[in-house]
Amino acid sequence: MPEFAWPWLFLLAPLPWLLRRWLSPAPPGQALHLPHAGLHLSGVADTPARGRALALALAWLCLLGAAARPQWVGPPQSQQRSGRALMLAVDLSGSMRLDDMQLAGQPVSRFGAVEAIASDFIARRSGDELGLILFGSRAFLVTPLTYDLNAVRAQLQGAAVGLAGTETAIGDAIAVAVKRLSGQPEQARVLVLLTDGVNNAGSIVPLQAAAAAKAAGVRIYTIGVGATRMRVPDFFGSRLVNPSADLDVDMLTSIAKQTGGRFFRATDTHELAEAYRAIDALEPMPQHGPQLRPRHELFRWPLLAGVLLLLFAVAPQGRQPAGVRE
Repeated sequence: MPEFAWPWLFLLAPLPWLLRRWLSPAPPGQALHLPHAGLHLSGVADTPARGRALALALAWLCLLGAAARPQWVGPPQSQQRSGRALMLAVDLSGSMRLDDMQLAGQPVSRFGAVEAIASDFIARRSGDELGLILFGSRAFLVTPLTYDLNAVRAQLQGAAVGLAGTETAIGDAIAVAVKRLSGQPEQARVLVLLTDGVNNAGSIVPLQAAAAAKAAGVRIYTIGVGATRMRVPDFFGSRLVNPSADLDVDMLTSIAKQTGGRFFRATDTHELAEAYRAIDALEPMPQHGPQLRPRHELFRWPLLAGVLLLLFAVAPQGRQPAGVRE
């Protein structure tokens, strides 16, 4: 049904009439001094003037109608929410700078690969509440749980390796996530933890943090990122090394198993994308959000009518010329 968002603007309708009354034009005899006392101006035909006045009045009403924001309001509709609260914890330690990943055939750093794949993962989280934790030597909540996925993606894309320190505080990151997720419905709490190393910083042991997560009903999905083979230069030319030798696979597997999640090993961008797709397959729990009524703005039509009436009012019109008579 149609309605106005700001109907009080129609109180301004008599404003032109009031201004005309207060600022009435001077009589011809005062406005123009004629050299001879016996001379008088002949009258001007009022039909065109009346037409212009009517057009101006209608134009004013149309412009007021446009300013009052006419809208067509539809029936109430419930927002669909998945009911899942998902926290994303991303490692920013110094080792994430290592260029042992491939993206579109080009070598990229571990964080570059994570940023590209995770951004797509975030974009497909419609209906989820999503938050972002960045951790290095310390863990920081960057984005609280929100339905604004663009804000989460922008924060991730604006992050830089080493921003939170060069070491890895996995236990602290889990603790921050558990604290933020504990207020959500128990079946909705999910943490995706992505790292390339071993816990060597922070004040909380990862397995103790995992025990707290289990008690709070938080499922943790861990992703270990980093290639297993990389050619590096040496004195004799080059040699193959394992750049992920420090990755604590047993710890990450134990954290995931203890909390009811899964561990994924991502040695390249394809496996990283597969890990995100597997997590994406979690069954959402349909839940009705607050009801909203769709609104379609209709101000363009009265605005167009007002402009056309103004053009009609200011357009030159034929009139009887004024003359001077004795």
